[in-house]
Amino acid sequence: MKVLVINAGSSSLKYQLYNMTDESVLASGRVERIGMDSSIVTHEPAGKPEVKSVSEILEHTTAVRRVLDLLTDAKHGVISRIDEIHAVGHRVVHGGESFKESALVTGDVKAEIRKLFDLAPLHNPAHMMGILAVEENLSDVPQVVVFDTAFHQTMPQQSYLYAIPMVLYRRHKVRRYGFHGTSHAYVSQQAADFLNKPLSSLSMVSCHIGNGASCTAIKDGKSFDTSMGMTPLEGLMMGTRSGDLDPAVVPYVMNKEDLSVSEVNSMLNKHSGLQAISGLSSDMREITDAMNDGDKNAKLAFDMYTYRIRKYIGAYAAAMNGLDTIIFTAGVGENSVVLRKAVCEGLTFLGVELDEARNSERSKETRRISTDNSRITVLVVPTNEELLIARDTYAIIRESSDYN
Repeated sequence: MKVLVINAGSSSLKYQLYNMTDESVLASGRVERIGMDSSIVTHEPAGKPEVKSVSEILEHTTAVRRVLDLLTDAKHGVISRIDEIHAVGHRVVHGGESFKESALVTGDVKAEIRKLFDLAPLHNPAHMMGILAVEENLSDVPQVVVFDTAFHQTMPQQSYLYAIPMVLYRRHKVRRYGFHGTSHAYVSQQAADFLNKPLSSLSMVSCHIGNGASCTAIKDGKSFDTSMGMTPLEGLMMGTRSGDLDPAVVPYVMNKEDLSVSEVNSMLNKHSGLQAISGLSSDMREITDAMNDGDKNAKLAFDMYTYRIRKYIGAYAAAMNGLDTIIFTAGVGENSVVLRKAVCEGLTFLGVELDEARNSERSKETRRISTDNSRITVLVVPTNEELLIARDTYAIIRESSDYN
């Protein structure tokens, strides 16, 4: 079975085509600047040169059509016919309380996703455009939706409820949902496989550290708590997001600076975090380089960033009454030697012993970076959210009576 994985944004569309026989990637690519006359399509077929073109693509239906044309192109394609695509899997950011697992796309499922637009106004409408665009181009191909929030639906009430009037939860579902669920689910299973232990026997903290960042406490294979909240703004300090903040700061700053709701929302999501403190960049590589050159603001941004990761790991160790494994994943977590060192050196009270030689190694494989004597095993696990989406899609299609 071949599965096409799509991640649709408001003006972009990323894709990967998998052969599920061996889970190999046949092709990947992206369509950028959808809605403009200078849209950029980048197509990367396995074993062939990259193809890039610029043309007018005004909406997602055309973007999907362009992707299908490239996948079947005589020179640059990887399949002969469109009907070789047996299923399409979509990333959907917010599943609310409606979706505790991935689901086959039906009319009812689409209606429920639309009801969740208010919880993820920047993401869910774009994902729906991707679903509808595939329907227009591949009307007979089943689709599956995989939700970032689904993995966290195992959290107990003590973890996901906010200490505000319960009527707000009952009426509007104001609660912690958590995100990066596909990543946390994938790397936790990879870690258990690497350690040759049942996932259900481990207490882990998974640190997904990229431009967006979150920590998740995983107890007995299930999400027990997570740092992101009702939206991805809560939790760790991030590239451009503030992370945890006294709620009273918002009305105070709005009054002092005469800001609108939209302006303060933009400030917290797009103009805070590493970018705000360093005054330089949201990119950890640039922050690290500047810090090494003596930039005090970059050093402060780095110290704040790593301090908050340590705080969450310590808090989750207490919440789970123990900790076996710490996982670093995503762009920064997988690649920043100095960040992992700074975090681990502040966790010696838990029995973390970092092996600096192992930490300095470069690899695309799961690896241990703690010493053999470390009471807590520290791993670097490359994430692969697209593969998890492909696996869920494959499993659901195979299990569906309509497609056996």
